[in-house]
Amino acid sequence: MAYTPEMKELIKRVEATRPARVAMARRNENYPALSMAERADVLEKFHPDYQKSGKRVVAVGPNKGDIFQEGVARLLESKSMVRPDKVDLSKVDHETDVLVLGGGGAGTSAAIMAANGGCKVIIATKLRHGDSNTIMAEGGIQAATHECDSPYYHFMDTIGGGHFSNQRDLVAALAKDAPLSIAWLESLGMLFNKYEDGRTVVRHCGGSSRKRLQSSGDMTGAEIMRVVRDEVRNRPDQITVLEFSPAVELLLDTEGKCAGAILHNMETKEFYVVKAKAVIIGTGGFGRLHIKGFATTNHYGATMDGVVMAYRAGVGNKSLHSTQYHPTGVAYPEQNVGLLITEKVRGLGAHVLNIDGEQFCFPLEPRDVESAELICEAMEKGKGIITPTGRVGLWLDSPMIEELHGPGSVKKELPAKFIQFERHGIDISKEPMLVYPTLHYQNGGVNVNGDTETCVPGLYAAGEAIGGVHGENRLMGNSLQDIITFGRRAGKNAAAYVQAGVEIKGLTLDHVVKFEKELEQAGITSPGVAPILLPDYSTDEMTARRWPEALTNEAPAV
Repeated sequence: MAYTPEMKELIKRVEATRPARVAMARRNENYPALSMAERADVLEKFHPDYQKSGKRVVAVGPNKGDIFQEGVARLLESKSMVRPDKVDLSKVDHETDVLVLGGGGAGTSAAIMAANGGCKVIIATKLRHGDSNTIMAEGGIQAATHECDSPYYHFMDTIGGGHFSNQRDLVAALAKDAPLSIAWLESLGMLFNKYEDGRTVVRHCGGSSRKRLQSSGDMTGAEIMRVVRDEVRNRPDQITVLEFSPAVELLLDTEGKCAGAILHNMETKEFYVVKAKAVIIGTGGFGRLHIKGFATTNHYGATMDGVVMAYRAGVGNKSLHSTQYHPTGVAYPEQNVGLLITEKVRGLGAHVLNIDGEQFCFPLEPRDVESAELICEAMEKGKGIITPTGRVGLWLDSPMIEELHGPGSVKKELPAKFIQFERHGIDISKEPMLVYPTLHYQNGGVNVNGDTETCVPGLYAAGEAIGGVHGENRLMGNSLQDIITFGRRAGKNAAAYVQAGVEIKGLTLDHVVKFEKELEQAGITSPGVAPILLPDYSTDEMTARRWPEALTNEAPAV
């Protein structure tokens, strides 16, 4: 779906202002960044997290009294898919040392390290191995590997970007381990963009004080997933992968240690009891909850499963009130709506522009600030571009990259994005992209310490499922570093825990019974059922035609 004649007329305004903007960029001059006070003001007025509507107080569990988005609170206050009194826990279908829940970058990295620690490992993943937000991550991974940088600056940038609300031990781990993560990925065969002298190419990203963003084209996450998945596939004697088998409930033993999980085979509808000496949650985020009605960059299974299961087991959350909206998600064509346009595009020099072709913000503000500025320009000032389906967007002037870096730069630096637009008749080396903020990342999640341990012995967590690393705003490139740093730490520490000697004393679901009694006592008489596993995009018309039994996702007994 190429641009309409009306949209092409508007693009002429972008082209008219481009020469002056390119000249300014060549002089290393930028639209002025906001002061700290101005940032606070625009966030308060326009960022969705700061709006009071659509939120409520959580009535039960470790985060009782906290205020979360309605969709998040509803899942935390849910009942289990399984009925504890009908589950035969004496029948164990699989037994292993370490059970990893989730087959994205964090879970797969954890599985490799647990195997390195001498453990037998099972990866249980909802879709295919690798179907995750990791494989969709584009722009790059942060690590202080060059002369001008150090973990100190990486630490300080991350703390500042998170509005000083980050958990310090987690940020310290991220910054210190980052160079080791890059070396580890290269040892597995990852292909980074390199200078002629063999060093990795580094670029600035929003909120960074040094150039430390390292990438593999605009498919960095896919390249990471390629090498870690291959490594798992090369270890069939140590690591078993169960696809289409998400966890629906954690198992504890009679002493309160984590002792495995119940899996749901999405193809056969069977349930499996998996006994394990340690469990690692790497189930990702909640983009498919579409908080505040925003489109999302997230993969189809991003429904907050691990957070829900851990919550019923008594593990609280940190920063779960905070959602990251990426400033540049696709607004047109309709088939691509919500798709991530990596921050690397702005790092390469492209400007965000309004309907008149005017620049209105510094292109590399922290993501929450940049998103708020785009929302303000489009909705408050009325300077957005309306698509044929009624969506609003703003221009991202990608042809500037060709002007600044030479012909062919867009296709070289952004090959995936070039193809994704080209198939709809748009050449982003010649025409700008239409963008708008899109729900991108779950800033909060399961409470862990720097060793990825939760308050439940034997239960670890890593990746987007954990909270505290990024505070209330994540910097670009820290998510891919997060999954490697904490995935590796979780696998290593879980293996050490197992090797120190663990005796599982009976399997129970008593924590589920206890939690559901708390729901009743709080007056929550009709809770939902979670994990929901997959989003429901049924229209009201479709729902009205279903049998009543199809309107609930409550599962039968195990």
